[in-house]
Amino acid sequence: MHLRGFSFIEVMVVIIILGLLSSIVGVYLFDSAEKAKADATRTQIRGLETALDLYRLHNSRYPSSEQGLKALLDKPEVGLIPKNWNGPYLRGNNLPEDSWDSPFKYLSENGNEYEIISLGADGIEGGVDLDADISSSDF
Repeated sequence: MHLRGFSFIEVMVVIIILGLLSSIVGVYLFDSAEKAKADATRTQIRGLETALDLYRLHNSRYPSSEQGLKALLDKPEVGLIPKNWNGPYLRGNNLPEDSWDSPFKYLSENGNEYEIISLGADGIEGGVDLDADISSSDF
């Protein structure tokens, strides 16, 4: 009686092929997850834009840089105090953060325009690919 089975070499070849396939799929899935974070951050910025538009509708101007996004939660106590503040303009008691758990930067100098910025995955200004800044002015 002759027992047949797989040789050690055959088993190793199969393991190597599976390893190569899993590394290719793993890189693809990791890349997709990071791109999803960037898309989620863009969605959060759009939500903040909606709240800022409602703030402007009530107060005739956007909050100043000094007042920041916090003006969407609490009536500002610095700068030009809005007379018709009717907030909070966001749900919850906290300002949203980007997908990398960093606060958004908010800039507004004249009350007529603003920019909301996420510094991306690296949390540093500039960068490329997933480290690139995401700005409301790019939409």
